[in-house]
Amino acid sequence: MSAVDAARQALDRITAYDAVQPQAWIARFSDEAVLAAAAEVDRRAAAGEVLPLAGLTFAVKDNIDLAGLPTTAACPAFAYSPGTSATVVARLLDAGAVAVGKTNLDQFATGLVGTRSPHGAPACVFNRDYISGGSSSGSAVAVAAGLVDFALGTDTAGSGRVPAAFNGLVGFKPSRGRWSTQGLVPACRSLDCISVFTPDAALALRVDAVLADLDPGDDFSRPTRNVPLPARPRYGVPRVDQLNFLGDSESAALYRSALKRLDGDVVEVDIAPLLEAARLLYAGPYVAERTAAMKDLLARNATAVHPVVRAIVQAGAGLSAVEAYEGQYALAACARAAEAIWSAADVLVLPTTGTIYRIAEVLAEPFALNANLGLYTNFVNLLDLSAVAVPAGFRANGTGFGISLIAPAWTDAALLDLAGAFARTKPSPGRPPLDLGEAERGVKLCVVGAHLHGMPLHWQLTSRNARLVARTRTAPCYRLYAMAGSTPPKPALVHDETGGSLEVEVYELGVEAFGSFTVEVPAPLAIGTVTLEDGSQVKGFVAEPRAMTGAQDITHLGGWRAYIASL
Repeated sequence: MSAVDAARQALDRITAYDAVQPQAWIARFSDEAVLAAAAEVDRRAAAGEVLPLAGLTFAVKDNIDLAGLPTTAACPAFAYSPGTSATVVARLLDAGAVAVGKTNLDQFATGLVGTRSPHGAPACVFNRDYISGGSSSGSAVAVAAGLVDFALGTDTAGSGRVPAAFNGLVGFKPSRGRWSTQGLVPACRSLDCISVFTPDAALALRVDAVLADLDPGDDFSRPTRNVPLPARPRYGVPRVDQLNFLGDSESAALYRSALKRLDGDVVEVDIAPLLEAARLLYAGPYVAERTAAMKDLLARNATAVHPVVRAIVQAGAGLSAVEAYEGQYALAACARAAEAIWSAADVLVLPTTGTIYRIAEVLAEPFALNANLGLYTNFVNLLDLSAVAVPAGFRANGTGFGISLIAPAWTDAALLDLAGAFARTKPSPGRPPLDLGEAERGVKLCVVGAHLHGMPLHWQLTSRNARLVARTRTAPCYRLYAMAGSTPPKPALVHDETGGSLEVEVYELGVEAFGSFTVEVPAPLAIGTVTLEDGSQVKGFVAEPRAMTGAQDITHLGGWRAYIASL
């Protein structure tokens, strides 16, 4: 099909899925802009350009620059508008891929859970009680739900692999420096990798062929090499006492089943050096590198940072240069001890994670459960390894289980070939259907000002998983006032039979979320009942008489957006 046809189908799927998980996205291009970009791909192809990714749609994690949309790292106070796209994005566009938008993430790529964002928590596409995994949560959901063909994530500690496992995807984390990180908001700059989510290993190989190249503009980019692996490699697996499925017997059984599908000798190895290296990432001085990446925002506006993320990165400020060097020495010792693994095995096969958690469980215990998910992923970049997460079945609750194939740097293409071969050996049980059950029925809330999409307080809705029901107007019996001295600027909606009809958005929240939202509404505003143009009534913002003191009547403009545009 043409790129335009492919883009139109993707946009239709996105519109339909927005009723289920709008929180997968932070920002998107307009439909018209996406279709125009696709039409340009068709024109280039017709003119004879070689476009290896022609017409494939993709999404970009919102800590990677995509010109035309802001980069926020899921922190509105951090947002900036990049003048150019990141090197990897530019190369994908040059290859004929069509960018759709920016996806949600654990703020500043700090987390493996997908719940640390003011835009809400993307959930596993097969069972929305469970986490999607993070930090590249939105990118994984966008691919697993079939909204785009592939999506860029990032992977410092497992963020490109954990969400792949939970959502039945291939998650490819290339060797450090294989893909440029120019245009990436750093988490740990010396360790960061941009990654990709794809439905299969073949597409990951196609993306790698476009992106694997030295970037002189990236200080951490390295000349690309392709190191082969034996046709029938030796697969290293942990000693039985080093396997920890955190009580998840289904994961344990799926792992054992996956090992039977390997075409090669399986040898037991001691992964203690890897586990020790993994602990250094957050329990050692390396957390200070995250602090370095965020030091300006922490100094300027620390409360803008998600409280869980803030607690993690602020701890790095107290670490010394002495501790940093001691951490390097400890890591070098782990790397030397790990050499024994690569003497015995060519490829490590580990569970990507030992288990999965419900969203409610992670919210109740955000630190320990997140740490559990990094058990078999945190060490990979520290020890300069390449990894690919591969689907290996599904639990009874529908959530995905995966294995990770891990090998020394530059074995990337060979690992992806092995991942493709693994998928062909014995098909895993069929993917569960997407969880498309009706969103929780709750309270409909009409917003008219600072809570509108794109406005400064919209995050108070998305953080509660509010679902957009309608963009509509009030009945023609309201006046709108711009209140004096309100920060951020807010309007007051007042019932008046001589007034007009005003633009509003209607959201649906769960009863508990609506209650917590209402508690935060500051005087002189309040929540009352608003009549819409179709005669229906919903909850919405109203104002006490004192809100009129010094206020400007802006009813004639027809809505708050028009007023803001007029300033």
